[in-house]
Amino acid sequence: MATYPLVARRLSLGAVRVQGGSMHPTLRDGDTCLVLWGARIRAGDVVVARLPDRPLGIKRAAFCEPSPDGPRWWLRADNVGGGTDSAAFGTVSATDLLGRVLLRYWPRPAPLRRRS
Repeated sequence: MATYPLVARRLSLGAVRVQGGSMHPTLRDGDTCLVLWGARIRAGDVVVARLPDRPLGIKRAAFCEPSPDGPRWWLRADNVGGGTDSAAFGTVSATDLLGRVLLRYWPRPAPLRRRS
């Protein structure tokens, strides 16, 4: 039976506020999201990442490609015409993917709003 070393990951929860329209309609400008910092990233996840020559951004992790310097991710905007993504700034290192967006909690999604 093979044994594998346990890999400790430091996970924590936090909040981020969306600025801009690049992730519309999934996320809108002003939405607040719950983020699992340090989470493993899979293709299709919405992530918070350090972007080249830009502040932190929220994008969709499209796919990962191998590189001699370690894995690199191609990030996409859901609203391609409303923001920049890897088509403009290239791939980002896996270490630049800081966390996975779990959910939008403010403003509350329509099914959770109280009916008056």
